[in-house]
Amino acid sequence: MIERRPFELLGGANHGWLDTRHHFSFSDYHDPQRMHWGALRVWNDDIIQPGSGFPLHPHAEMEIITYVREGAISHQDTLGNKGRTVAGDVQVMSAGTGLRHAEYNLEPGVTSIFQIWIIPDQSGGAPHWGAKPFPKGDRSGRFVTLASGMAGDNDALPIRAKARVLGAALKAGEATDYDFAGDDRLGYLVPARGRLEVDGVALNARDGAAINRTDRIRVKAIDDAELVLVDAASRPDLD
Repeated sequence: MIERRPFELLGGANHGWLDTRHHFSFSDYHDPQRMHWGALRVWNDDIIQPGSGFPLHPHAEMEIITYVREGAISHQDTLGNKGRTVAGDVQVMSAGTGLRHAEYNLEPGVTSIFQIWIIPDQSGGAPHWGAKPFPKGDRSGRFVTLASGMAGDNDALPIRAKARVLGAALKAGEATDYDFAGDDRLGYLVPARGRLEVDGVALNARDGAAINRTDRIRVKAIDDAELVLVDAASRPDLD
């Protein structure tokens, strides 16, 4: 089953420096029917104006994946990590027992990101941060795993959850399939750009598709499209 969640109906607000939309309850947006999707807790769609961003703030017990759609995001944290992640690339922060970090758009134009939070399988653990380039040519016509806690996903950025974050780039008319990691899984898919169909359900850019009770999906691009998919456990267990 696939439920389309139109972008224009998402929660969120325009704060001037930040135009944000929330696929799930977050900050001042609360919907008891959209607290999470299994272990997927947050999917924020952020547009950050130049010279602005999120000042130093704390996180703990969460896997935080940032997919940069446009521009670049500059990261700094209390572990001493610093980095700049550009459009198409990904950064991951395993918050573990806790750290503080800041994220800024230091570019001359706007920066657009998807920020995805996944509940880890176990509490604790030392926090860490990492980033990696994922050339769009490598995911042309197929899904590529960007971040994962699943066995065998050695080329992906590591997370502490039995989940995958995947990306694909499809040309208009092109299609690809994805097989979920098991029976007890949920999917959530968002086109970063372009229109597409997921098992015949039409999505516009930045719509969400909540996917359950299926082992495989077929994604077909209507326009040239770029998309992100999360394959997560159906229960957000935190031991």
